[in-house]
Amino acid sequence: MGQTARVSAVVWTAAGSLAAWLWLLLCQGFFWRTDVRLPPRREPDVWPPVCVVVPARDEAAALPASLPSLLAQDYPGRAEVFLVDDGSGDGTGQLARELARRHGGLPLTVNSPGEPPAGWTGKLWAVRHGIGLARARDPEYLLLTDADIAHAPDSLRTLVAAAHASGFDVVSQMARLRVESAWERLVVPAFVYFFAQLYPFRRIGRKGTRTAAAAGGCVLLRTEAAERARIPDAIRHAVIDDVALARAVKNSGGRVWLGLADRVDSVRPYPRLQDLWRMVSRSAYAQLRHSLLLLAATVAGLALVYLVPPVALVAGLAAGSTAAVAGGLAWLVMAATYVPMLRYYRQPLWLAPLLPLTAFLYLLMTVDSAVQHYRGRGAAWKGRTYARPDAVPDEG
Repeated sequence: MGQTARVSAVVWTAAGSLAAWLWLLLCQGFFWRTDVRLPPRREPDVWPPVCVVVPARDEAAALPASLPSLLAQDYPGRAEVFLVDDGSGDGTGQLARELARRHGGLPLTVNSPGEPPAGWTGKLWAVRHGIGLARARDPEYLLLTDADIAHAPDSLRTLVAAAHASGFDVVSQMARLRVESAWERLVVPAFVYFFAQLYPFRRIGRKGTRTAAAAGGCVLLRTEAAERARIPDAIRHAVIDDVALARAVKNSGGRVWLGLADRVDSVRPYPRLQDLWRMVSRSAYAQLRHSLLLLAATVAGLALVYLVPPVALVAGLAAGSTAAVAGGLAWLVMAATYVPMLRYYRQPLWLAPLLPLTAFLYLLMTVDSAVQHYRGRGAAWKGRTYARPDAVPDEG
């Protein structure tokens, strides 16, 4: 009797996992497709002025591969770059000036806002400072881009043309992350896959939907929309600033678009598992709004969707149960939805069946993020630790 009950439980759990995957396949905005690229572009008769804001903290290693690509932008209108040195200790600002002297191109201003006041994350304080400098130039658009992002020469031109033609207030591209080490191959494509599952790109750009997200490495923002949404002041405490920015713009009546990039690349390496672990765990619990209930639901959901299929397949085969069929089909659907992302990252398709292993790593990273939070360490990044949101004063 007990054996039958256990087999029945495994069968029903496997069936639940398969049902979840069929729903994800058909009803979650076709998140698994990778064909959401820049919307149709039409070049304006008069190219609007643009200011590029680059917050940078200890980025001397990345700047030689990224900053020259910004300075070399082939933009027909007026454009200028503002690099905000956010308290770097590695000579980031000095190196930026040297690169500008060596490479020429767009005008570059390097400035520093000092340490952020209470209630601000460092990056957003740097962004605020950069936007303040840019306002003197009266730009129609702001390009917010990270210091580790390399842009193709026509990147700014195509972003502006897309925003002009479509009327979007935010046009953001998910930069192609570096995938060279073994750990990067295992973890990085899944990072973008999971992000798209949470924020299906097709829904973000559709009118009337609440889904909003952006990719902080490449965000073209209409200045008027930034002022209407009070960016960045309205999101000054946000650790996941790109999603918070997109949500604020959409909530203020703006239109947001996000898709995958073809020629915008991150040059930041994550060669070791601990590097990737730190990247994910620093903000995973913030994504769950520091809620134990959401953490428990997330762990249960990851287990049901990603871990149950291989376990049910093995257990079902061992017991001669139909759980093997449901588990095997769920694993097959899972792997099939991962294939387009692996192709986008030019990775071997044999990585697709390993997605349960990667999901298990993400589950552990998420739990670790919560553990670090309750140890009082908060979200840590480049020598700064951000307190809990309820410990951050609201400065009106």
